[in-house]
This record gives sequence, structure tokens and C-alpha cells, in this order.
Amino acid sequence: MKFATPEYLYLLILLPALLALYLYSNYRRNKNLRLYGDVQLLKSLMPDVSSYRPGIKFWLSLAALALIIVALARPQFGSKKETVTRQGIEVVIALDISNSMMAEDIAPNRLEKAKKIISRLIDKFENDKVGLIVFAGDAFVQLPITNDFISAKMFLETISPSLISRQGTDIGGAINLAMKSFTPTEGVGKAIIMITDGENHEGGAEEAAKAAVEKGMNVYVLGIGSLEGAPIPAGGGNDYRRDKEGNVVVTKLNEEMAQTVAQAGNGAYIRVDNTNNAQKLLEKEINKLAKADVTTEVYTEYNEQFEFVAWLAFVLLVMETLILTGKSRLTKGFKLFDK
Repeated sequence: MKFATPEYLYLLILLPALLALYLYSNYRRNKNLRLYGDVQLLKSLMPDVSSYRPGIKFWLSLAALALIIVALARPQFGSKKETVTRQGIEVVIALDISNSMMAEDIAPNRLEKAKKIISRLIDKFENDKVGLIVFAGDAFVQLPITNDFISAKMFLETISPSLISRQGTDIGGAINLAMKSFTPTEGVGKAIIMITDGENHEGGAEEAAKAAVEKGMNVYVLGIGSLEGAPIPAGGGNDYRRDKEGNVVVTKLNEEMAQTVAQAGNGAYIRVDNTNNAQKLLEKEINKLAKADVTTEVYTEYNEQFEFVAWLAFVLLVMETLILTGKSRLTKGFKLFDK
């Protein structure tokens, strides 16, 4: 299901406000009744006043209003599913989330800068597919390869160093996992984008990059961090991580290793700093990949459902009108509403 004019759904925020106003109005009314005397006695003096009908009337009106808002948003259901062939590429992004990625030599920190680069890259995708892998001492798939870019950006926002407890930078393991994450489609450009500072490199990365090339995949490495290094924040305070001797740990970009892996992976090495140059260079490299036919199942026709919702709202409004009628007429026989 989708909505043709989803902006109208923002009007639903009116419902909690109306409910709060209704509850406050009842509270004020009951408080005023108690000022006049015993509530039960007052009710016996007003036999034609129902204590239930106003509440039922309100809930019917509120439900009708909600349905009217949904109708304005024009709900639609897919009626025809087709396989669409488009030109695109496949990209698996492997993001280093080790503690060293929290260093602030790249603003606001290395990890947040990397996430911004990924987010902007996803915004450029159209008929492509993207997957997310996170790694430190271990590597795992955060999001299988997909063309659902909205979900990709949602998963991206949840990434933090807490996802993996084992520290380290297993680049080789991340590349091996990325190779298994692509679809079996042949002829499509396939790229592994590695974003890391290379700290505590565990080996095996160069061999993994060469294996990726043999399978038709290019490995690009974005080295993030400064050569001078920076301390790693500890917790939420102003302190930094320290070694066993109590010295502040300084993490530096292992640029030599990053360049070696990119060269072995038949890709490119890009240095990430506090400018947007890395973003532009990465997009330029990705655009060089051969685009092949990518098949996707999509709904090509949608049936409007707003009429059904509008009729349901109309029925509720009619019921609300009938309930408002005096007891001496239409509602005389409705004992439920006469209490």
C-alpha cells in the first residue's frame, strides 16, 4: 500500500490534541457539577440527559475525522506486479566501527563523517543496489543487498561501535563477507567500498582484495583519519582511552595499508578529510563501473481506495447524527444510548 498525497497524514497529529481537549472538558464539567451539589442527585433531576451519548458521539466523530484524513492522503493498493529491467550497479559498503573510529580528528568524528559519505552516496543511487557490512574484530551483514534505499539509510543511522564487542580491524574478513553479499547477476559492475582508519589491522586484507578482483569485483578504500593521529574519547566524559600504563591511546590512519589493499583490489584509494573532496572522488570512481541490466519486481498499477475510506467515514458521521437525536424520536428505542 502507498499514499498518493501522504502530506495529509500530518493532520493526524490533530487527533491527540482533540482527545486531550475532550478529556479536559469532561474534567471541567464534572468539577463544575460537584460545585452545585451531589452528582447523583443532579443526574436524577436531569432524566433526559444521557451520560453515554456525548462520549459515543465524540469517539465516532474522532474516528470519522481520522478516516477523512486518510482518505485525503489517497491510499492505494498495488494491483499489478511486473518485473522491470533497469541499468544499474551493485555496491557493498564495509564500514569500520572499531573504537578508533570515534576519534575526532575528522569532524564530528571519523564514524559520523563516514556515515554522512555513505548517506550522500545512497542519495545518488537510482537503479542500483546497495548492501551494508560493519566490522571491527568481527564482521557481519547489517543490511543485505537491496534497492530499498530508505531502509538502507535507516539501518545506517543505527550503526555504532557497540554493535561489535570484539575490537580490531578485520579488513580481510569484511572483504570476504562482502564478496558473498552480491547477487549472482553477471555483467553488472560490482564494487566493495571499504571505509576504515586501518588501526590494528589483522592481516589478510591484500589477499582478500585480490580474490575479489578474480570474481569481478573492485575494492575501493576510503582512509579516514589523520596521519598525526588523535585520542579516542572514552564514554561520555572528557577523558580518553588509555593503555595498561595509563597513557592516552592515539590512533593514526594506516594510509600505507589502505593504499595497498586498494591497489590489490583494482580500485582506488581515497583520503577522507574535513572537506567534501572524498565524496566527489568516490562518486567519480563509482560512475566508471559498467552498468548492466538489473531486474526488480515492482507494482506498476495502483487502485485508489479513498472512496471506501470516505464511505466508512460517512457511515460513522450518520451514526453520530442519529445518536444526537432526542430520546423522544429516533433514539427512543436505543437503550444503550439512553443511560
